Amino acid sequence: MSGGSRFTVPVDVHLVLRRDGCAGPEVLLSRRAGPVYAAGLWHLPSGHLDPGEDMVDAVIREAREETGVVIGTEDVTAAVTVHHHPPRSAGSRIGVFFEVRQWSGRPRVMEPDRCDGMGWYPLDALAEPMVAYCRAGLDAYRAGLPAAVHFQQPGDPVRYSADGPDRTRLLPGPPSGGTELPHRLRAFAEQAVGRITRAVEVSWARTGSRVWRLTGAGGGTWYLKRHRGARFHDREVAAYRTWVPALGPHAPRLVAADTAARAVVITALEGRPLHGMVLDASAEVRLQRDLGRLASALHHCAPARPAGPSPAAGTGTGTGPVIRHLEEAGPYLADGDADLVLALARTYEDLPQRVLVPTHGDLQYRNVLLGDGGEPRLFDFGRKPDSPCRGRHGCSRRSSDCPGRSGR
Repeated sequence: MSGGSRFTVPVDVHLVLRRDGCAGPEVLLSRRAGPVYAAGLWHLPSGHLDPGEDMVDAVIREAREETGVVIGTEDVTAAVTVHHHPPRSAGSRIGVFFEVRQWSGRPRVMEPDRCDGMGWYPLDALAEPMVAYCRAGLDAYRAGLPAAVHFQQPGDPVRYSADGPDRTRLLPGPPSGGTELPHRLRAFAEQAVGRITRAVEVSWARTGSRVWRLTGAGGGTWYLKRHRGARFHDREVAAYRTWVPALGPHAPRLVAADTAARAVVITALEGRPLHGMVLDASAEVRLQRDLGRLASALHHCAPARPAGPSPAAGTGTGTGPVIRHLEEAGPYLADGDADLVLALARTYEDLPQRVLVPTHGDLQYRNVLLGDGGEPRLFDFGRKPDSPCRGRHGCSRRSSDCPGRSGR
């Protein structure tokens, strides 16, 4: 801990006033107007803390001043915390979103010089255009997640746009093992597989995604996965639709995907988790060869594509990954280490041009199940949809059965 001044940030409070509508839950939104930040954009009722004021008192006061509703302290529940960096500011701020389901009074515009519209909107059909900061908090709220990081870059628009840069990183809480699904995810899953009678969270704490095991009214089992970001969602959906079918019964099948919710429903695989399992030497050899064959099936299920120039230094790429990593590792390198690494990297110039092939991207034992006959089954395809084929797992484009080693 340094001896300098402590870093501090402003704190905002946001009111998620929620009611049940005909088509599902609705929230109250207001449109900013006049000489205020983000005029013309929709936002939750919100504001800053007054000196000496706590967060709960602040959101109650803001609700009364902006909407006219009266809220009791006991009716305020914490929903989401967002660490936000605006595109036109050098500093960041913390936004705390509070859910309220009971109040007295009818919401109405109380500050016409700052607000020219107010109304109820379904959580699945929010008003547009909306402040991106507010949308990040509501995205986390709709997903049932406790927090998000929303750091915008200079030049980013203040308004949310589905086609704009995705600056929202949703953060899960610890796996609860509970049975409650966020409303939107339950609606999506039940539209795909019918009524759900049980949902148990089985998330892997380190991945950032959330996973539930679903049991249907007829006894069927599926898995619902809520990805931690749009990139992971798009990668895994693309893999399930194009490459994963090449694995046949050794991988799940995609049942449904919801891009807005970043969620998928997949079929369940039978088998025991390989993670933490102790195998004898002969079983380990058989497993590695079987995993190599599955990896090879993925590599060969689509035509190879040129990967472009090597990222090594000295190939005209300027600031490639090798140079960047060397700069970061500079304080830990001995004299001559950087020159040795660069010399080794330049040897790639003499190798054949790299090609891109479909890969699993995260072939670790925690993503493998063993069937009753000892055959491996793979899941979790959201890491890298295609990568240069480097002979990993004993595979090359010239190998037909890809016997090799799987990284753990």
